[in-house]
Amino acid sequence: MSSAGAPGFGTFFLPGPTEVRPEVLAAMTRPMIPHRGAEFEALYARCDAGLRRVFRTARPVFISSSSATGLMEAAVRCAPAGRVLSVVNGAFSDRFAEIARACGRDVDVLEVPFGRGADPGDLARRLAAGPRYAAVTVAHSETSSGALTDVVAVGEAARAAGARCLVDSVTALGAAPLETDASGLDFVLTGSQKALALPPGLAFAAASADYMADARHAAGRGRYFDVVEFEAFAHKRQTPNTPALPLLYALEAQLARTVGVDGDPEAASEPAPARWARHAALAAQTHAWVDEHAGRFGVGVLAPAGERSPTVTAVTLPAGVEPARVVAAVRTRGYVVGGGYGAGKGTTFRVGHMGDHTADGLAGCLAACEAALAEVGAGRG
Repeated sequence: MSSAGAPGFGTFFLPGPTEVRPEVLAAMTRPMIPHRGAEFEALYARCDAGLRRVFRTARPVFISSSSATGLMEAAVRCAPAGRVLSVVNGAFSDRFAEIARACGRDVDVLEVPFGRGADPGDLARRLAAGPRYAAVTVAHSETSSGALTDVVAVGEAARAAGARCLVDSVTALGAAPLETDASGLDFVLTGSQKALALPPGLAFAAASADYMADARHAAGRGRYFDVVEFEAFAHKRQTPNTPALPLLYALEAQLARTVGVDGDPEAASEPAPARWARHAALAAQTHAWVDEHAGRFGVGVLAPAGERSPTVTAVTLPAGVEPARVVAAVRTRGYVVGGGYGAGKGTTFRVGHMGDHTADGLAGCLAACEAALAEVGAGRG
């Protein structure tokens, strides 16, 4: 895939969807097969094995032919009955709260300043003050601001208060260190089109045994996003509903070249820890570029050090510089970056440094950003 007429891989730096390697896209052209037969079951088993290495779990990983929003709804619908406390620090964590309300839950919000990760201590104090909550929702990486939250500590606070922890890790999983089983998180979900560098259209989730035990007694689970049914079919190496088969072909191809789907996972090209390290390096490269140009252009990183996502950086702009003009000027140079979103719509642009990007590719994107900032007059006057 290429953007704006630029050749080859490595020009698409949105915070999602990310660019997809040609060989992964080519895998989608394989012929159809019955999704209730042995050939599909073998495909599903290979995908599940690879996804378990991504999620760092021994549990089945649910594969949903939907966007991640579908599994956000599943997480809420199948959680224990009761009030929900939503940690909100941007547009997508607020979306989780809205989904909970739409599912008929009473929802309270723990407001976190835009651009910051949640403070687990603040959460623990809120939970201790009451009322009792059945579940806590939180965004691991808030895509609108580039802020990262310590969801392991959030999960510990939720567990201590008797609440299930539901984690939106859409722009974190596969890029930020996360040991699902070892961390004791109850429900972790992501989408295909972010750090996993796949086309949009699939969502994945891992749920703890305790969460699943509760889910079996949850009323109003619905049908399409009933995780009890997902788990039952996963044990048969099938999906409960007709799967988006070409996307599973792409998933298998991408997992095979990264974490591995058969044989020795250590022989894979990029086991999970290596993928985490590469994303951390790409984030550091982006932050260093912003710091280097802060004096000239008046730019900055919205999220403070220690609370920055490894996959997306929201770059603040000086007053009078419109993000849309910067994004458009970058695009004329053959690269695609994102505009601001939510509370940062008029003051930031966002660079998505996730998926299969390299340091050299990112350097080209940042050079285009520098030229675009100069063109639109950032820092002048």
